[in-house]
Amino acid sequence: MKIPRNISGMEVIKVLVKHYDWEVYRRQGSHVTLKKKSETEILTVPLHASLDVGTFLAILRKANIEKEDFLKKL
Repeated sequence: MKIPRNISGMEVIKVLVKHYDWEVYRRQGSHVTLKKKSETEILTVPLHASLDVGTFLAILRKANIEKEDFLKKL
């Protein structure tokens, strides 16, 4: 599945919170830090209008989420 070029940081955050049990931990400037309740792992998502493909894939890799599964939930 091809990655859309216009995925915003806010869209990524909404899907992570709704479907993958991440919660907003804090916001500092133009970045939001997410955290899972059961883990110490944190995830930082920039609040840009459109994320670079590399940034988007790095977020998914760190969150341990398959690209196809995430894109179905957008």
